[in-house]
Amino acid sequence: MGTHPIFVIIGAGLTGAKAAQTLREEGFDGRIVLIGAEPDRPYERPPLSKGYLTGTDDLASLYVHDQSWYAEHAVELLLGRRVRAVDRVAHQIELEGGDRLDYSKLLIATGALPRRLTLPGADLDGVHHLRTVQDSARLREAIRGGGRVVVVGAGWIGLETAAAARGYGCHVTIIEPQAAPLHAALGPEMGSFFADVHRRHGVDLHLGRGVTELRGTGQVRAVVTDAGDEIPADTVIVGIGTRPYTELAEQAGLAVDNGILVDEYLRTTDPDIFAAGDVANVFHPRYGAWIRVEHWANALHGGPAAARGMLGHDVVEDRIPYFFTDQYEIGMEYAGSFTPGGYDTFITRGDLDAAAFTAFWLSDGRIVAGMHVNQWDTGIAPIQQLIRAGRPVDPARLANTSVPLADAVTHPPSPSASPAGIVR
Repeated sequence: MGTHPIFVIIGAGLTGAKAAQTLREEGFDGRIVLIGAEPDRPYERPPLSKGYLTGTDDLASLYVHDQSWYAEHAVELLLGRRVRAVDRVAHQIELEGGDRLDYSKLLIATGALPRRLTLPGADLDGVHHLRTVQDSARLREAIRGGGRVVVVGAGWIGLETAAAARGYGCHVTIIEPQAAPLHAALGPEMGSFFADVHRRHGVDLHLGRGVTELRGTGQVRAVVTDAGDEIPADTVIVGIGTRPYTELAEQAGLAVDNGILVDEYLRTTDPDIFAAGDVANVFHPRYGAWIRVEHWANALHGGPAAARGMLGHDVVEDRIPYFFTDQYEIGMEYAGSFTPGGYDTFITRGDLDAAAFTAFWLSDGRIVAGMHVNQWDTGIAPIQQLIRAGRPVDPARLANTSVPLADAVTHPPSPSASPAGIVR
């Protein structure tokens, strides 16, 4: 292998690109090889279901760096190449085609893949999944002329693509097996809020329903629900979640459980291999648990954190998970984490009807997650500060818009009172 260090990054997305950038910024002067299966240089994915899909963002705005940046910083880009295997003993990776490449340190940032329907008609033309910029461009072409769109799944991708399709004048139907959209992510209270938002914009929601079949001859023409309803469709968007792309880690014998298991420094069970981004299940000291986050901020910050770990810097990755969405007139930012049923009190502060409010999820009197809708004067920072503080809050003061948020932690919770805006 020689004595000159070679850092290899598998996955040329935002995580990988930011890791390469940080390595150079931190003074690493060895060889950096950034490998991507897609033909495009690293780009950001959130616009694929937001601005790029709606046509407000152009392709150039998606890229993490200008094309010239990679040569200027001596980052070797291998695009359109897949890694077939990781040889931990030899400290090598094997590319499809048989080429092998040495590594001193390796970062796996392979992301996640969309889950696919496994039912009759799932392979018909007109059925779309959203992962790459090419996927988004094809979907935009399919919906920009209007037509009938059925969205399977009311998670973030499903809701954002439904909003985009309505913006193009499509008739949109959403089918979701849970009783409310975003049930696992936000619980029933905020799930109901987003359901109402979409209904107000003309979307038909079939909640508590699954899909049994897609019908058509060559091209999809209808979606059949488990209630027997046949819903006409020119385009079907599948948004039923993702799975972490862990095949390389599994083949290499690394610990995998809902992603590649890594510690708070993003190290895998092999000290020379790191993982970050959607594929990594990270031990979070704040929560005392492994958490896998599939959102933009995790990629943005996880890549640099992994780079510092590869350089031997003991910098703990303990940022509070963050997410944002844009749907119609709704702009939302969310911070925190909880598992389904992981809160006992839900509090809103502000005006839900006017879509201008803040919401909090509490467990044992402490805030575990919070979000704001269209509260851009304050934004997400005060919510993150309350979560980091980890102190008990007074629900009544938290719900009272006349009380500054920071003052909500100055009094212990009062279990006897449940004023307006508080759901126990």
